[in-house]
Amino acid sequence: MKLGGKWILGIGVLILGSCSQAIDHKGKTPLVGVGAEFLYAEDLYRAIPAGLHGKDSARVADEYIKNWVEDALLYQKAEGNIPDNEVIDEKVAAYRKALIMHTYQEELVRQEVGNNISDEEIAQYYEQNVRLFLADKPYIQGFFIKMPLNNSQLNMVRSLYKRNNQEALDRLIKLTIGSAVSSDYFYDQWKPVSDFVSKLPLDEITTDAEYLKRNRNVEVKDTAFCYFLHVKDFLGVGELLPLEYVKNEIKEIQINSKRVDFINQMKEKLYQDAIERNKVDYYTKKIKG
Repeated sequence: MKLGGKWILGIGVLILGSCSQAIDHKGKTPLVGVGAEFLYAEDLYRAIPAGLHGKDSARVADEYIKNWVEDALLYQKAEGNIPDNEVIDEKVAAYRKALIMHTYQEELVRQEVGNNISDEEIAQYYEQNVRLFLADKPYIQGFFIKMPLNNSQLNMVRSLYKRNNQEALDRLIKLTIGSAVSSDYFYDQWKPVSDFVSKLPLDEITTDAEYLKRNRNVEVKDTAFCYFLHVKDFLGVGELLPLEYVKNEIKEIQINSKRVDFINQMKEKLYQDAIERNKVDYYTKKIKG
């Protein structure tokens, strides 16, 4: 079957309900109908992941259509067997109300608050809340290299990786391009030591929290590979995380704080305006009487 310029293979199109009744599909191409519900080709195309072709595309399309039909049938069956649809209607209305308010609030926040937090605000929050940014695990800066034992560049890497200078680092980067199984250069970035537990066959980094503080150059081997880890800087548990590491986190905190303040102020203003204009009717006296 060819629809909208694409081939969908192996789809069994199931039409349930009246075919003679004129239905306005608003320019869309119906694929499947269950009562008054329809699945359209345009919706199906959007649901199929990009890059799928041929049999894979047809298989995913078949599964999607079958799931859609099953859900539509289950919905119709359930709708006719729920004893109190008023409760459902109330929940739907409450959800719709909440969704509308949320959408409106988010749009106002986007327009009025945005996501611009100055560096001065971030630094001030950092300085005033240092206890929030103490490391709960060790971090390091440096680089990691994994190379085959039979690599001809192994000795050169061994001689360079301990030199704590930019020239040696530049040479290592050039040397390991294409020859290292994996490499990770994070001289200007803090990474948890736990990130290297699965990369490095070294039990000490899991049993001794400050092993890498005392051993800044680590070389270990297994039957196939040689692993190099150079630690430029070490940050222990309980030490203050650098501002650059927590900058994005602080920014999110600040944005959320401004968001909450703005929404609360907006709601309070709406309330006060409504009271002043007599737009709110209280029936307290009637209830008490």
